[in-house]
Amino acid sequence: MKTTHKLNLIAAALVLSLPAFAQNKPVVTDQGEMNVEAAAKAFPKRGFSPYANRNYPTRVLWGDEHVHTGWSVDAGAFGATLGPEEAVRFARGEQVKSSLGEPAKLSRPLDWVVITDHSDAAGVIFEIRDGNPTLMRDPLIKKWHDMMAAGKGVEAASEMISAQSNNKVPAAMKDPKLALTIWQKNTAIMEKYNEPGRFSALIGYEWTSNAGGGDNLHRNVIYRDGKDKADQAIPMTTFDSENPEDLWKWMAKWEEKTGGSLLAIPHNGNLSNGKMFALTTFQGNPLTREWAESRAKWEPMYEITQIKGDGETQPSLSPTDEFANFEKWDKANLAGVPKTAGMLEREYARQALKEGLKLEEKLGVNPFKFGFVSGTDTHTGLTTAEEDNFFGKHTGVEPSAHRWEHAVIKTPQVNILGWQMAAAGYTGVWATENTRASIWDALKRKEAYSTTGPRMTVRFFGGWDFDAKDAQTRLPAEAGYSKGVPMGGDLQQAPAGKAPTFLVAALKDPMSGNLDRYQIIKGWMDAKGELHEKVYDVAWSGDRKPGANGKLPPVGNTVDVPNATWTNTIGSPELIAVWKDPQFDPAQRAFYYGRVIEIPTPRWTAYEAKRYNIQMPKEVPMTLQERGYTSPIWYTPGK
Repeated sequence: MKTTHKLNLIAAALVLSLPAFAQNKPVVTDQGEMNVEAAAKAFPKRGFSPYANRNYPTRVLWGDEHVHTGWSVDAGAFGATLGPEEAVRFARGEQVKSSLGEPAKLSRPLDWVVITDHSDAAGVIFEIRDGNPTLMRDPLIKKWHDMMAAGKGVEAASEMISAQSNNKVPAAMKDPKLALTIWQKNTAIMEKYNEPGRFSALIGYEWTSNAGGGDNLHRNVIYRDGKDKADQAIPMTTFDSENPEDLWKWMAKWEEKTGGSLLAIPHNGNLSNGKMFALTTFQGNPLTREWAESRAKWEPMYEITQIKGDGETQPSLSPTDEFANFEKWDKANLAGVPKTAGMLEREYARQALKEGLKLEEKLGVNPFKFGFVSGTDTHTGLTTAEEDNFFGKHTGVEPSAHRWEHAVIKTPQVNILGWQMAAAGYTGVWATENTRASIWDALKRKEAYSTTGPRMTVRFFGGWDFDAKDAQTRLPAEAGYSKGVPMGGDLQQAPAGKAPTFLVAALKDPMSGNLDRYQIIKGWMDAKGELHEKVYDVAWSGDRKPGANGKLPPVGNTVDVPNATWTNTIGSPELIAVWKDPQFDPAQRAFYYGRVIEIPTPRWTAYEAKRYNIQMPKEVPMTLQERGYTSPIWYTPGK
């Protein structure tokens, strides 16, 4: 077959080339599901230009779906002075000054951003800091104001967070009229900087459930719509409820009232002490089909990596995965309460994806059928995810000669230091245009992927008929969309005698390291209901060959740690291949996702050591292998 970009197909012929069309089954596009007739309109007659009339995503759009400003209590009390407006301007590529007065700018502008300040008393912290007379009538709030004025913002923040976790926040901070006024200011800023076609400022907030006084069950709630609909109700807070099921009900009522659309993104299950992917409800009851349907509907994505650690998997859960021990925060919950046996397996994405297969067998619905995104979770207002430009978690750990040794979490049992922060991450979405609706739709259908910072371009398609020739085209998406489904999609019942094939492609970030390898992670459930996983190297740089143990030799390391630099003399600028599952059983439920690994490059700690001429202990890592995670593709027997 000739490369697909040279084909001149009429709409009918293109329709017949798509398996879903040929079977008269719905086809998922940027606008949702389409039948055959609608598909014929979506793929009009192709003329001379291979780029004209294309109706599938052709460019990845980069953004951060998790950004806090000084309007969040735990940011403002720590000294963050940047608000939503400065944060959006920074994400758009403008230079701003950090809260400590340091000039800051991104290497390249982002395409979109979501400002997700905590809905609990959002913006009120600035009112407390500035001595709002109405708020000062409450003695506890006045105490916090005085503490902040005396330079004890950290202590004030700790008391406020404790009050929020224990539902003891003063009533004045929860006043609905004040909340609405601040929310309308926020949405007005998003409207001001939203520029369809150039930059999308999505409206959002973080619902911050700290169940049990510190078990992280946080969700970022993102609006598809603009201010006109967002302003019709103030965001839900944990003053209302800390139960995720109540958040889903709130979202449903909001959509019914406004006609708008919402989705929620959980994050940092690694800090939930076993509750993020628990196999019971929030109140400890058995899971039901209704519960599973709600979680699957409202939470199509999961934030897999950010400043507070990587959440893909963990060495004890994936002992044969040589890349499992990456940027881990797996000691305790947010309050520093240590973990106990059994918690880890309910905290990480890969294990949850496997458990989802079993729950689908039992309940008829997979509640953990999510794709992958990432954000910074910065509390500085600065969306910096590059190692050489990392401004830290909060103002207390902005760049300095000592932030690497600063205690981020410190209790008698747990001590997490500044050097354990991860400079991550960004989300790439495959959207047809740079608009709120198109980006939101890509997140909803899971055609998005996560990286730990680099802006590598990654494709992942699954189908039944990909062959080696498809990896030779310069337009892999033509073959990908015409012969299969993209990341986030579902494979139909296996044709007789066939195993799924996957078209994978990755192109390096021009400002980052070359690529080491492209892996596919498979998870499946066998006939006995037991869960399994396996990591396959499917494309790699150089002439390396797997050893007797099946493992690919390391790519090497060119990092010059003292000078915080490296050379791209190893690795490859791009990887592309077609892979066929060698152990496929058509009767077994399974999922597959891609993981792209870069060659070693300097970690932010190496840049810091060089800049400040400091020597850090040996346990502080100086290099890392950045990576990207695609959203999965699922196979369901009989579907």
